[in-house]
Amino acid sequence: MRPLRYSINVTLDGCCDHRAMTPDEATHRHAAENLAAADALLFGRTIYEMMETAWRPVAQTGMRPDWMPDWMVPFARTIDAAKKYVVSSTLQRVDWNAELVRGDLGQAVQQLKQESGNGLLAGGVKLPLALAELGLIDEYEFIVHPRLAGHGPTLLAGLSKYVDLELVNRLELGSGVVALRYVPRS
Repeated sequence: MRPLRYSINVTLDGCCDHRAMTPDEATHRHAAENLAAADALLFGRTIYEMMETAWRPVAQTGMRPDWMPDWMVPFARTIDAAKKYVVSSTLQRVDWNAELVRGDLGQAVQQLKQESGNGLLAGGVKLPLALAELGLIDEYEFIVHPRLAGHGPTLLAGLSKYVDLELVNRLELGSGVVALRYVPRS
């Protein structure tokens, strides 16, 4: 059985809007390593479309946009190559090495977890909330940025029950960014 890991960038005050974070090379390298270590990515529609728009053209054309420094290219190539599962009731089709996940979320994700491999990596905001509610996340990684955003969206807003976690790893990535990994307590 492969574990489901959730990784998210978050400010000290809980904001998980990617525009509130300042990207740096160490954080992108860490994210690329996380992607490469997973068998597949599990996204909701919003994060899938956002990631595809930002990263797919780089891998397809080999040319990076003016806003993208050279050190972001390895992340673009890694996410482009990754197998992706997209949970959506509104998309009719997906490509970019992806397939749609439909029907009962709990059953569909349990089936993906039953396959052998190194694991699934989830990102985003809404889908991970649903996965946490169902108790399907095996590991949480919060990449904490030393910034106060003062706005949302906030991390796992609306969670209906406590999820007690145990810290299993702490990694300083530089620029004050710290990656904290937790597993649910039994």
